[in-house]
Amino acid sequence: MKVAGHFPWPFLTLVLVGGKCISLIERLQNELSPQLSGDNLISATAPLRWSDFDAPDPGAVVNVATESDVAVTVKYCVAQDIPFLAQNGGNGWATTFHLNKNGVVINLAGLNTVIFNADRTQATIGGGSNVSNTINNAYDAGALVLTGNCNCVGTLGAILGGGYGNLMGEYSFGVDNVLSLRVVTADGQLHDVSATSDPDLFWALRGAGPNLGIVTSATVRSYPASEEDMQGWAGDLVYSEDQLEDVVQAIQDLTLTPDMVIFLYFLADPTTGTPSVIASPFLHRGNATTGKAAYSSLYAVGPIADTTTVLPYNQWNNASTSLCTRGSFKPGWAAGFQNMIPSTWRGIWEAYVAFQKLPGAANSGVLLEAYSLNKARSIDSSSSAFPNRNVNFNAFAIPWYNDSSLDAKAAAFGNTARDLLRSTSGLPRNQTYVNFGHGDEELEVVYGDSLTRLRSIKRQYDPKNVFNQWFNIQ
Repeated sequence: MKVAGHFPWPFLTLVLVGGKCISLIERLQNELSPQLSGDNLISATAPLRWSDFDAPDPGAVVNVATESDVAVTVKYCVAQDIPFLAQNGGNGWATTFHLNKNGVVINLAGLNTVIFNADRTQATIGGGSNVSNTINNAYDAGALVLTGNCNCVGTLGAILGGGYGNLMGEYSFGVDNVLSLRVVTADGQLHDVSATSDPDLFWALRGAGPNLGIVTSATVRSYPASEEDMQGWAGDLVYSEDQLEDVVQAIQDLTLTPDMVIFLYFLADPTTGTPSVIASPFLHRGNATTGKAAYSSLYAVGPIADTTTVLPYNQWNNASTSLCTRGSFKPGWAAGFQNMIPSTWRGIWEAYVAFQKLPGAANSGVLLEAYSLNKARSIDSSSSAFPNRNVNFNAFAIPWYNDSSLDAKAAAFGNTARDLLRSTSGLPRNQTYVNFGHGDEELEVVYGDSLTRLRSIKRQYDPKNVFNQWFNIQ
Protein backbone atom coordinates (compact mmCIF):
# COMPACT_ATOMS: atom_id res chain seq x y z
CA MET A 1 0.00 0.00 0.00
CA LYS A 2 1.39 3.43 -0.94
CA VAL A 3 0.88 6.60 1.09
CA ALA A 4 -2.68 6.68 2.37
CA GLY A 5 -2.53 9.72 4.64
CA HIS A 6 -0.34 12.41 6.16
CA PHE A 7 -0.27 13.40 9.83
CA PRO A 8 1.31 16.87 10.12
CA TRP A 9 2.30 16.70 13.79
CA PRO A 10 4.33 19.77 14.82
CA PHE A 11 7.46 17.81 15.66
CA LEU A 12 7.25 14.75 13.47
CA THR A 13 5.66 13.90 10.16
CA LEU A 14 4.27 10.41 9.79
CA VAL A 15 2.88 8.63 6.77
CA LEU A 16 0.87 5.46 6.52
CA VAL A 17 2.76 2.80 4.55
CA GLY A 18 1.57 -0.79 4.39
CA GLY A 19 -0.78 -0.16 7.30
CA LYS A 20 2.05 1.16 9.50
CA CYS A 21 2.87 4.74 10.48
CA ILE A 22 6.50 5.59 9.81
CA SER A 23 8.48 8.82 10.02
CA LEU A 24 9.78 10.68 6.98
CA ILE A 25 13.35 9.61 7.67
CA GLU A 26 12.34 5.95 7.94
CA ARG A 27 10.48 6.25 4.69
CA LEU A 28 13.51 7.72 2.93
CA GLN A 29 15.77 5.07 4.38
CA ASN A 30 13.45 2.35 3.08
CA GLU A 31 12.63 3.80 -0.33
CA LEU A 32 15.32 6.32 -1.33
CA SER A 33 18.47 4.98 0.30
CA PRO A 34 18.74 1.90 -1.97
CA GLN A 35 18.88 4.24 -4.98
CA LEU A 36 21.77 6.33 -3.60
CA SER A 37 25.47 5.81 -4.22
CA GLY A 38 26.28 4.74 -0.68
CA ASP A 39 24.87 3.69 2.65
CA ASN A 40 24.17 6.03 5.56
CA LEU A 41 23.63 9.12 3.39
CA ILE A 42 20.28 9.90 5.04
CA SER A 43 20.30 11.61 8.41
CA ALA A 44 17.95 13.19 10.91
CA THR A 45 20.55 15.85 11.77
CA ALA A 46 20.56 18.99 9.63
CA PRO A 47 23.85 20.86 9.11
CA LEU A 48 24.16 23.93 11.30
CA ARG A 49 23.01 27.08 9.58
CA TRP A 50 24.60 30.49 9.85
CA SER A 51 21.38 31.96 11.25
CA ASP A 52 18.59 30.31 13.20
CA PHE A 53 16.15 33.11 12.37
CA ASP A 54 13.19 31.64 10.46
CA ALA A 55 15.48 28.82 9.34
CA PRO A 56 14.45 25.64 7.47
CA ASP A 57 13.63 22.78 9.84
CA PRO A 58 13.71 19.58 7.77
CA GLY A 59 12.48 16.16 8.79
CA ALA A 60 15.38 14.48 7.00
CA VAL A 61 18.68 15.29 5.31
CA VAL A 62 20.20 13.58 2.29
CA ASN A 63 23.98 14.05 2.40
CA VAL A 64 24.66 13.47 -1.27
CA ALA A 65 28.00 12.02 -2.34
CA THR A 66 27.58 12.25 -6.13
CA GLU A 67 25.62 14.39 -8.55
CA SER A 68 23.55 11.33 -9.42
CA ASP A 69 22.46 11.26 -5.76
CA VAL A 70 21.07 14.76 -6.29
CA ALA A 71 19.16 13.68 -9.40
CA VAL A 72 17.74 10.57 -7.73
CA THR A 73 16.68 12.54 -4.66
CA VAL A 74 14.95 15.26 -6.66
CA LYS A 75 13.13 12.71 -8.79
CA TYR A 76 11.99 10.79 -5.71
CA CYS A 77 10.84 13.88 -3.81
CA VAL A 78 8.91 15.25 -6.77
CA ALA A 79 7.20 11.91 -7.40
CA GLN A 80 6.25 11.60 -3.71
CA ASP A 81 5.25 15.25 -3.29
CA ILE A 82 7.91 15.83 -0.62
CA PRO A 83 9.18 19.44 -0.33
CA PHE A 84 12.95 19.85 -0.53
CA LEU A 85 15.71 22.42 -0.36
CA ALA A 86 19.29 22.17 -1.61
CA GLN A 87 21.91 23.90 0.51
CA ASN A 88 25.66 24.12 0.85
CA GLY A 89 26.92 26.81 3.21
CA GLY A 90 23.53 27.33 4.81
CA ASN A 91 24.20 31.06 4.97
CA GLY A 92 21.05 32.36 3.28
CA TRP A 93 19.16 34.49 5.78
CA ALA A 94 16.01 35.31 3.81
CA THR A 95 12.62 34.63 5.37
CA THR A 96 11.39 32.95 2.18
CA PHE A 97 12.33 29.47 3.43
CA HIS A 98 9.28 27.47 4.49
CA LEU A 99 10.67 23.94 4.78
CA ASN A 100 9.53 22.05 7.86
CA LYS A 101 9.43 18.51 9.22
CA ASN A 102 7.62 17.18 6.16
CA GLY A 103 10.53 18.26 3.95
CA VAL A 104 14.07 17.25 3.00
CA VAL A 105 17.34 19.17 2.88
CA ILE A 106 19.67 18.03 0.11
CA ASN A 107 23.07 18.73 1.63
CA LEU A 108 25.56 19.43 -1.18
CA ALA A 109 28.63 19.73 1.05
CA GLY A 110 30.08 16.44 -0.22
CA LEU A 111 30.32 17.81 -3.77
CA ASN A 112 33.30 20.00 -2.95
CA THR A 113 35.90 19.26 -5.62
CA VAL A 114 37.66 22.13 -7.42
CA ILE A 115 39.45 21.04 -10.59
CA PHE A 116 41.50 23.23 -12.94
CA ASN A 117 42.24 22.60 -16.59
CA ALA A 118 45.84 22.25 -17.79
CA ASP A 119 46.46 25.95 -18.43
CA ARG A 120 44.49 27.08 -15.34
CA THR A 121 42.08 29.19 -17.39
CA GLN A 122 39.03 27.23 -16.22
CA ALA A 123 37.96 25.78 -12.88
CA THR A 124 35.15 23.30 -12.32
CA ILE A 125 33.72 23.96 -8.86
CA GLY A 126 31.46 21.49 -7.08
CA GLY A 127 28.13 22.66 -5.72
CA GLY A 128 29.34 21.87 -2.19
CA SER A 129 32.54 23.92 -2.25
CA ASN A 130 32.56 26.92 0.04
CA VAL A 131 34.58 30.06 -0.64
CA SER A 132 37.48 29.01 1.59
CA ASN A 133 37.78 25.62 -0.12
CA THR A 134 37.63 27.19 -3.56
CA ILE A 135 40.27 29.81 -2.77
CA ASN A 136 42.61 27.29 -1.12
CA ASN A 137 42.44 25.05 -4.19
CA ALA A 138 42.99 28.01 -6.50
CA TYR A 139 45.94 29.23 -4.43
CA ASP A 140 47.56 25.80 -4.59
CA ALA A 141 46.97 25.68 -8.36
CA GLY A 142 48.43 29.14 -8.94
CA ALA A 143 45.22 30.72 -10.18
CA LEU A 144 42.65 33.33 -9.16
CA VAL A 145 38.90 32.70 -9.16
CA LEU A 146 36.15 35.27 -8.65
CA THR A 147 34.44 34.33 -5.35
CA GLY A 148 32.60 36.06 -2.56
CA ASN A 149 34.47 37.62 0.35
CA CYS A 150 33.17 35.43 3.18
CA ASN A 151 34.90 32.07 3.56
CA CYS A 152 31.96 30.05 4.91
CA VAL A 153 29.53 30.97 2.11
CA GLY A 154 28.86 28.46 -0.67
CA THR A 155 30.86 29.50 -3.73
CA LEU A 156 28.18 28.77 -6.31
CA GLY A 157 25.32 30.14 -4.24
CA ALA A 158 27.06 33.50 -4.11
CA ILE A 159 27.96 33.40 -7.81
CA LEU A 160 24.48 32.43 -9.01
CA GLY A 161 22.94 35.40 -7.22
CA GLY A 162 25.30 37.75 -9.05
CA GLY A 163 28.66 37.24 -7.46
CA TYR A 164 30.34 40.27 -5.91
CA GLY A 165 33.95 39.75 -4.80
CA ASN A 166 37.39 41.26 -4.34
CA LEU A 167 38.43 40.60 -7.94
CA MET A 168 35.31 41.81 -9.74
CA GLY A 169 36.83 45.17 -10.67
CA GLU A 170 39.21 43.26 -12.89
CA TYR A 171 37.08 40.25 -13.87
CA SER A 172 33.46 41.44 -13.48
CA PHE A 173 30.61 39.71 -11.64
CA GLY A 174 30.62 36.01 -10.86
CA VAL A 175 27.73 35.43 -13.28
CA ASP A 176 29.91 36.84 -16.08
CA ASN A 177 32.60 34.25 -15.40
CA VAL A 178 30.36 31.18 -15.63
CA LEU A 179 31.02 29.10 -18.76
CA SER A 180 28.74 26.12 -18.15
CA LEU A 181 26.77 24.39 -15.40
CA ARG A 182 25.73 20.89 -14.46
CA VAL A 183 22.13 21.19 -13.29
CA VAL A 184 19.45 18.86 -11.94
CA THR A 185 16.08 20.17 -13.07
CA ALA A 186 12.59 19.48 -11.74
CA ASP A 187 12.26 16.29 -13.81
CA GLY A 188 15.18 14.76 -11.91
CA GLN A 189 17.42 14.85 -14.97
CA LEU A 190 21.01 16.10 -15.06
CA HIS A 191 21.80 18.61 -17.80
CA ASP A 192 24.89 20.35 -19.17
CA VAL A 193 23.80 23.96 -19.57
CA SER A 194 25.69 26.63 -21.48
CA ALA A 195 25.01 29.64 -23.65
CA THR A 196 24.94 27.40 -26.71
CA SER A 197 23.19 24.29 -25.34
CA ASP A 198 20.35 26.09 -23.58
CA PRO A 199 20.59 29.89 -23.73
CA ASP A 200 17.36 30.60 -21.82
CA LEU A 201 18.15 28.37 -18.86
CA PHE A 202 21.79 29.53 -18.85
CA TRP A 203 20.61 33.15 -18.74
CA ALA A 204 18.13 32.51 -15.93
CA LEU A 205 20.38 30.43 -13.70
CA ARG A 206 22.83 33.33 -13.53
CA GLY A 207 20.78 35.54 -11.24
CA ALA A 208 17.93 33.27 -10.13
CA GLY A 209 19.49 29.80 -9.98
CA PRO A 210 17.70 28.35 -6.92
CA ASN A 211 14.34 28.81 -8.66
CA LEU A 212 15.20 26.55 -11.58
CA GLY A 213 17.31 23.63 -10.45
CA ILE A 214 20.21 22.42 -8.35
CA VAL A 215 23.65 23.24 -9.70
CA THR A 216 25.92 20.31 -8.91
CA SER A 217 28.98 21.99 -10.47
CA ALA A 218 29.93 24.98 -12.57
CA THR A 219 32.85 25.61 -14.88
CA VAL A 220 34.07 29.17 -14.54
CA ARG A 221 36.90 31.28 -15.85
CA SER A 222 40.05 31.24 -13.75
CA TYR A 223 43.13 33.39 -14.12
CA PRO A 224 46.68 32.00 -13.96
CA ALA A 225 48.54 33.94 -11.29
CA SER A 226 52.12 34.64 -10.31
CA GLU A 227 53.17 35.00 -6.69
CA GLU A 228 52.81 38.78 -7.05
CA ASP A 229 49.30 38.35 -8.49
CA MET A 230 48.31 36.46 -5.35
CA GLN A 231 49.11 39.32 -2.98
CA GLY A 232 46.73 41.99 -1.71
CA TRP A 233 46.98 44.85 0.75
CA ALA A 234 44.10 44.80 3.22
CA GLY A 235 43.08 45.38 6.82
CA ASP A 236 41.08 47.72 9.01
CA LEU A 237 41.16 51.47 9.50
CA VAL A 238 39.36 52.26 12.75
CA TYR A 239 37.73 55.61 13.48
CA SER A 240 35.92 57.26 16.36
CA GLU A 241 32.18 57.86 16.23
CA ASP A 242 32.63 61.60 15.69
CA GLN A 243 34.60 60.90 12.52
CA LEU A 244 31.71 59.01 10.89
CA GLU A 245 30.53 61.74 8.51
CA ASP A 246 34.09 62.38 7.35
CA VAL A 247 34.63 58.67 6.71
CA VAL A 248 31.41 58.42 4.71
CA GLN A 249 32.39 61.44 2.62
CA ALA A 250 35.89 60.02 2.12
CA ILE A 251 34.38 56.83 0.69
CA GLN A 252 32.13 58.89 -1.57
CA ASP A 253 35.21 60.80 -2.78
CA LEU A 254 37.17 57.63 -3.64
CA THR A 255 37.71 56.82 -7.29
CA LEU A 256 37.82 53.04 -7.27
CA THR A 257 40.19 51.59 -9.86
CA PRO A 258 39.76 47.94 -10.92
CA ASP A 259 42.19 46.73 -8.23
CA MET A 260 40.38 48.54 -5.38
CA VAL A 261 37.56 47.55 -3.01
CA ILE A 262 36.21 49.37 0.04
CA PHE A 263 34.05 48.12 2.89
CA LEU A 264 32.52 50.06 5.75
CA TYR A 265 31.55 48.25 8.95
CA PHE A 266 29.75 49.15 12.12
CA LEU A 267 30.92 46.46 14.53
CA ALA A 268 31.71 46.12 18.21
CA ASP A 269 35.31 46.16 19.38
CA PRO A 270 35.95 42.47 20.23
CA THR A 271 37.67 43.42 23.51
CA THR A 272 35.47 46.18 24.89
CA GLY A 273 32.18 45.67 23.04
CA THR A 274 32.20 49.36 22.10
CA PRO A 275 30.62 50.15 18.71
CA SER A 276 33.29 51.02 16.13
CA VAL A 277 33.45 52.66 12.70
CA ILE A 278 35.73 50.55 10.52
CA ALA A 279 36.77 51.12 6.91
CA SER A 280 38.40 48.10 5.27
CA PRO A 281 40.28 48.80 2.05
CA PHE A 282 41.57 46.15 -0.33
CA LEU A 283 44.16 46.77 -3.05
CA HIS A 284 45.13 43.88 -5.32
CA ARG A 285 48.94 43.64 -5.60
CA GLY A 286 49.19 46.61 -3.25
CA ASN A 287 51.50 47.48 -0.37
CA ALA A 288 51.59 50.07 2.41
CA THR A 289 52.85 52.81 0.10
CA THR A 290 50.49 52.24 -2.81
CA GLY A 291 47.60 51.47 -0.48
CA LYS A 292 47.90 54.69 1.48
CA ALA A 293 48.09 56.64 -1.78
CA ALA A 294 45.04 54.91 -3.26
CA TYR A 295 42.99 55.48 -0.10
CA SER A 296 44.38 58.91 0.73
CA SER A 297 40.92 60.35 1.39
CA LEU A 298 40.43 57.84 4.21
CA TYR A 299 43.90 58.40 5.64
CA ALA A 300 43.26 62.14 5.61
CA VAL A 301 40.43 61.63 8.12
CA GLY A 302 42.98 60.24 10.59
CA PRO A 303 42.27 56.64 11.62
CA ILE A 304 42.91 55.91 15.28
CA ALA A 305 44.11 52.38 14.41
CA ASP A 306 45.50 50.79 11.25
CA THR A 307 45.92 47.01 10.82
CA THR A 308 46.53 47.01 7.06
CA THR A 309 49.18 44.64 5.74
CA VAL A 310 50.05 42.58 2.67
CA LEU A 311 48.27 39.22 2.63
CA PRO A 312 48.44 36.20 0.30
CA TYR A 313 45.33 35.24 -1.68
CA ASN A 314 44.34 32.47 0.74
CA GLN A 315 44.19 35.02 3.61
CA TRP A 316 42.31 37.86 1.93
CA ASN A 317 39.05 36.88 3.65
CA ASN A 318 40.54 36.47 7.12
CA ALA A 319 38.58 39.43 8.44
CA SER A 320 35.31 37.56 7.88
CA THR A 321 36.26 34.60 10.08
CA SER A 322 34.47 35.85 13.18
CA LEU A 323 31.35 36.56 11.12
CA CYS A 324 31.10 32.88 10.14
CA THR A 325 30.00 31.73 13.61
CA ARG A 326 26.98 29.44 13.30
CA GLY A 327 23.69 29.84 15.10
CA SER A 328 22.00 32.78 16.87
CA PHE A 329 19.38 34.94 15.18
CA LYS A 330 20.71 37.02 12.28
CA PRO A 331 18.02 38.45 10.02
CA GLY A 332 19.23 40.95 7.43
CA TRP A 333 17.83 44.10 5.81
CA ALA A 334 19.57 45.43 2.70
CA ALA A 335 19.33 48.03 -0.03
CA GLY A 336 21.25 49.21 -3.07
CA PHE A 337 21.95 52.92 -3.58
CA GLN A 338 24.02 55.36 -5.59
CA ASN A 339 25.78 57.78 -3.23
CA MET A 340 27.25 57.84 0.26
CA ILE A 341 25.31 60.51 2.16
CA PRO A 342 26.74 61.37 5.61
CA SER A 343 23.40 62.25 7.23
CA THR A 344 21.91 58.90 6.12
CA TRP A 345 24.77 57.03 7.74
CA ARG A 346 24.49 59.02 10.94
CA GLY A 347 20.86 57.87 11.18
CA ILE A 348 21.90 54.26 10.57
CA TRP A 349 24.62 54.56 13.21
CA GLU A 350 22.14 55.79 15.80
CA ALA A 351 19.75 52.91 15.07
CA TYR A 352 22.66 50.45 15.21
CA VAL A 353 24.02 51.70 18.53
CA ALA A 354 20.56 51.66 20.12
CA PHE A 355 20.07 47.97 19.20
CA GLN A 356 23.66 46.84 19.71
CA LYS A 357 23.67 47.92 23.37
CA LEU A 358 20.76 45.59 24.23
CA PRO A 359 21.74 42.48 26.23
CA GLY A 360 22.86 39.72 23.88
CA ALA A 361 23.00 41.96 20.78
CA ALA A 362 26.64 43.10 20.94
CA ASN A 363 27.65 41.22 17.78
CA SER A 364 25.16 43.07 15.57
CA GLY A 365 26.56 44.99 12.62
CA VAL A 366 26.13 47.02 9.48
CA LEU A 367 28.17 46.42 6.31
CA LEU A 368 28.69 48.42 3.13
CA GLU A 369 30.43 47.06 0.00
CA ALA A 370 31.72 49.05 -2.97
CA TYR A 371 33.66 47.91 -6.04
CA SER A 372 34.97 49.30 -9.28
CA LEU A 373 32.17 48.67 -11.78
CA ASN A 374 33.64 49.76 -15.13
CA LYS A 375 34.46 46.20 -16.19
CA ALA A 376 31.05 44.90 -15.06
CA ARG A 377 29.25 47.67 -16.91
CA SER A 378 31.13 46.95 -20.12
CA ILE A 379 29.09 43.72 -20.31
CA ASP A 380 25.54 43.86 -21.64
CA SER A 381 23.09 44.17 -18.75
CA SER A 382 20.77 41.70 -20.51
CA SER A 383 23.44 39.00 -20.73
CA SER A 384 22.20 37.34 -17.52
CA ALA A 385 19.21 37.55 -15.20
CA PHE A 386 21.27 39.49 -12.64
CA PRO A 387 19.59 42.95 -12.56
CA ASN A 388 21.85 45.26 -10.53
CA ARG A 389 24.76 46.44 -12.67
CA ASN A 390 23.51 49.99 -12.29
CA VAL A 391 23.83 49.97 -8.48
CA ASN A 392 26.93 51.69 -7.04
CA PHE A 393 26.75 50.56 -3.41
CA ASN A 394 25.14 47.75 -1.41
CA ALA A 395 24.67 47.76 2.36
CA PHE A 396 22.86 45.67 4.93
CA ALA A 397 22.08 45.67 8.64
CA ILE A 398 22.43 42.42 10.59
CA PRO A 399 20.89 42.32 14.06
CA TRP A 400 22.71 39.45 15.80
CA TYR A 401 21.17 38.16 19.02
CA ASN A 402 20.37 35.02 20.99
CA ASP A 403 16.95 35.75 22.49
CA SER A 404 13.91 35.71 20.21
CA SER A 405 12.24 38.26 22.48
CA LEU A 406 14.38 40.81 20.61
CA ASP A 407 12.76 39.98 17.25
CA ALA A 408 10.58 43.10 17.19
CA LYS A 409 13.43 45.43 18.17
CA ALA A 410 15.67 43.75 15.60
CA ALA A 411 13.05 44.36 12.93
CA ALA A 412 12.75 48.00 13.99
CA PHE A 413 16.53 48.45 13.66
CA GLY A 414 16.74 46.61 10.34
CA ASN A 415 13.79 48.40 8.80
CA THR A 416 15.07 51.79 9.97
CA ALA A 417 18.44 51.17 8.32
CA ARG A 418 16.86 49.91 5.10
CA ASP A 419 14.34 52.76 4.98
CA LEU A 420 17.12 55.33 5.40
CA LEU A 421 19.12 53.80 2.55
CA ARG A 422 16.06 53.61 0.31
CA SER A 423 14.94 57.17 1.06
CA THR A 424 18.22 58.59 -0.25
CA SER A 425 19.10 55.82 -2.74
CA GLY A 426 19.12 57.92 -5.89
CA LEU A 427 17.51 54.98 -7.71
CA PRO A 428 14.20 55.18 -9.60
CA ARG A 429 12.93 52.15 -7.67
CA ASN A 430 14.02 50.00 -4.77
CA GLN A 431 16.75 47.49 -5.66
CA THR A 432 18.21 44.83 -3.40
CA TYR A 433 20.86 42.22 -4.20
CA VAL A 434 18.98 38.92 -3.97
CA ASN A 435 21.64 37.28 -1.78
CA PHE A 436 21.20 40.09 0.77
CA GLY A 437 17.39 40.28 0.68
CA HIS A 438 15.36 40.05 3.88
CA GLY A 439 12.54 38.08 2.26
CA ASP A 440 9.72 40.64 2.37
CA GLU A 441 10.76 42.39 -0.84
CA GLU A 442 8.49 42.37 -3.86
CA LEU A 443 9.98 40.20 -6.60
CA GLU A 444 10.66 43.26 -8.76
CA VAL A 445 13.01 44.55 -6.05
CA VAL A 446 15.35 41.53 -6.30
CA TYR A 447 14.82 40.49 -9.96
CA GLY A 448 14.15 43.85 -11.58
CA ASP A 449 13.47 43.91 -15.31
CA SER A 450 14.44 40.22 -15.55
CA LEU A 451 11.27 39.09 -13.79
CA THR A 452 8.97 38.77 -16.82
CA ARG A 453 11.42 36.56 -18.73
CA LEU A 454 12.24 34.61 -15.58
CA ARG A 455 8.57 33.77 -15.09
CA SER A 456 8.35 32.42 -18.62
CA ILE A 457 11.45 30.25 -18.19
CA LYS A 458 10.22 29.09 -14.78
CA ARG A 459 6.98 27.84 -16.33
CA GLN A 460 8.97 25.89 -18.88
CA TYR A 461 11.49 24.22 -16.57
CA ASP A 462 9.61 24.02 -13.28
CA PRO A 463 5.88 24.02 -14.06
CA LYS A 464 4.98 22.45 -10.70
CA ASN A 465 7.10 24.99 -8.80
CA VAL A 466 9.09 22.44 -6.82
CA PHE A 467 12.02 24.88 -6.48
CA ASN A 468 10.13 27.35 -4.32
CA GLN A 469 12.22 28.21 -1.27
CA TRP A 470 14.22 31.24 -2.42
CA PHE A 471 12.38 34.40 -3.54
CA ASN A 472 10.00 32.14 -5.37
CA ILE A 473 9.25 33.14 -8.96
CA GLN A 474 5.57 32.50 -9.72
